[in-house]
Amino acid sequence: MCGIAGIWGAADMTLVQEMIDKLSHRGPDAEGMYRCPKGHGVLGHRRLSIMDPAGGNQPLYNENRSKAIIANGAIYNFPALRQQLATHHAFRTGNDSEVILHLYEEFDQAVVNHLDGMFAFAIADGKSLFAARDPIGIKPLYYGQKGNDFYFASELKAFPRQMETVYEFPSGTCYHSSRGFTPFHQIPNHSPLDMPLDYRLSSLRQTLKKAVVKRLMSDVPLGTFLSGGLDSSIIAAIARQQMDELHSFSVGIEGSHDLEAARLVAHHLDTIHHEYIFTSEEVLEVLPDVIYHLESFDQDLVRSAIPCYFVSRLARDDVKVILTGEGADELFAGYTYYKEIQGSEPLHRELRRSVAALHNINLQRVDRLTMAHSIEGRVPFLDLELINLAMTIPPSLKLYDERRRQRIEKWILRKAAADLLPPEIIWRSKAQFDEGSGTVDLLQRIVSHQMTPAEASKYRATQPEIKLRSPEECFYHRIFIEVFEAPELISPNVGRWSERPMF
Repeated sequence: MCGIAGIWGAADMTLVQEMIDKLSHRGPDAEGMYRCPKGHGVLGHRRLSIMDPAGGNQPLYNENRSKAIIANGAIYNFPALRQQLATHHAFRTGNDSEVILHLYEEFDQAVVNHLDGMFAFAIADGKSLFAARDPIGIKPLYYGQKGNDFYFASELKAFPRQMETVYEFPSGTCYHSSRGFTPFHQIPNHSPLDMPLDYRLSSLRQTLKKAVVKRLMSDVPLGTFLSGGLDSSIIAAIARQQMDELHSFSVGIEGSHDLEAARLVAHHLDTIHHEYIFTSEEVLEVLPDVIYHLESFDQDLVRSAIPCYFVSRLARDDVKVILTGEGADELFAGYTYYKEIQGSEPLHRELRRSVAALHNINLQRVDRLTMAHSIEGRVPFLDLELINLAMTIPPSLKLYDERRRQRIEKWILRKAAADLLPPEIIWRSKAQFDEGSGTVDLLQRIVSHQMTPAEASKYRATQPEIKLRSPEECFYHRIFIEVFEAPELISPNVGRWSERPMF
């Protein structure tokens, strides 16, 4: 996991240095720069060392140094790709990003079709720049243009103030400096398939296990977030089967349901468990830092970012890679509002839309808050094979009325993992991270002292172009414009989970 930035069309090394300096939290272990010999551009990199910590500093080069790459992410099929390429390419490092460069030499733009992982990368190839972002948008990338110069960076805060507009680099898309943007992936649009339940459960279990196991690839310590909810508990259970010891991490306010449930799971799995209890005073103190790293004022996103901030801070002392349960709710109908959707086809469409929208909401939160504390977050539920499988499962098995009383969210996922965890965890009701940790109730008390409804009404009048939903969101937005040098560059990219279709 790293931070990347660059300019193509100009060789301004001073400006690129300033850009990567603002990404130092994403890569505290090393930094590197590449200036194209003929002045076509500059690439900058900040490194968080995961694979080949001693020898994998970037930029990385091909054999004759005619091409250079900077990359952020993890390529899970790296061992197999390296074995295939080693017959006619000389590898200089054990870094998984090096395979991308050699694949590019073989396949040009089609390199992206061979990668299994999360990534955002840029390759300097003589006069040309090639860049790409992973299919789901797990890893962030943004871009902008000023005159004939193309700018890009992992986070919005890295762009210089003189930029007029910055855009999110689309997920599942690649860019070539002479050919422009080309999509290479879309979320599968399968029709649900009819098949025996036992086969479906077995297939789901095996695919999920494979997704977790491949994400254990690391040359540094690895652990798991553990809220005590279904999703993180399943990930922890599968990971624990593969590891001699596993560190787990949980946070919440005193007496929160998540802390209690996480203790139960940790005891059941025999993990090395760590927990942290945060207070309202601490939340108020760290909110500017949370919003600065999150790059958002969206009410829902800030709420969930707060416990993510504390649990990432807790984990950084023991591990450098962390597994999270992100994506399960969108794949298997975990949110309450899904129950309001009538009919299988509308629900199936909304689940697909939800997965496609993750890139600048929940995935942004996971990336920014883990990277704020220089750890790498990995999301097994968003494995492409698992997404493909989930899109073939009928919605009636995701929201299932087993006892003719109520629709149980994520029913098929619960059934597939029933032997991994205690029944009270498998059948625990859905509680979002911000709810189960106690953050929502705590924030209501904080905001009541910081932004009254009357003050919020006046504040909204000063921001007519932004739909601020509540005194709470007005409070976050006020902090947002205080912590950024150029909030007007960042604000148009703020994802809004609340602006989803209504059913």
